[in-house]
Amino acid sequence: MISVIDYGAGNMHSVERALKILNIKYDLTSETGDSELTNYQGVILPGVGAAADTMAALEERGLTDPIRGLVASGRPFLGVCMGLQVLYEFSEEDGGTDCLGILPGTIRKFSDRLHVPHMGWNQVVTSKPTRLLKGIPSGSNFYFVHSYYASKSDTTAATTDYGIEFESVLTQENVYATQFHPEKSGKIGLQVYANFATICGIAHSND
Repeated sequence: MISVIDYGAGNMHSVERALKILNIKYDLTSETGDSELTNYQGVILPGVGAAADTMAALEERGLTDPIRGLVASGRPFLGVCMGLQVLYEFSEEDGGTDCLGILPGTIRKFSDRLHVPHMGWNQVVTSKPTRLLKGIPSGSNFYFVHSYYASKSDTTAATTDYGIEFESVLTQENVYATQFHPEKSGKIGLQVYANFATICGIAHSND
């Protein structure tokens, strides 16, 4: 079973709906008292909104250390949108926000010369193999809504161009993340969640 971390993110219900379509069994985890994250076969951290609000909500619920522990345990982890950004050490958002620090680096804001937020469909171009994108052609379109981005690095598995080439899919050992919203990206987005379920060893409806 997968744990979906519920800290009040606005896309929570859309993620739940996608998992239900795929018949993927999941629990909602809203605080450490619910259960130990390492008891699950995998964890999804959804997210929209601001970095400071996200980190405050996770800390208030006692979830920051369990997330770090889950990642350290080797269990599969999937971050979505803000769930990708908070994996890094620091975000420029809200005047500067310390994040989970699981990965080195800083989340930066798009140039003021661009229309911000970056919103709508854009291409995701594969730069190295990742199980998260299995069966998904390079250059496929996914739905984005964000004003900040992660720069390309050794963890980058796919990139997207919006005035600058940024990291749109992250892969490092058991850690996976997307800057786009699979749950808002139709059938091809469902494939991302199906792939993550397979990584976790969980059966789903399109097996």
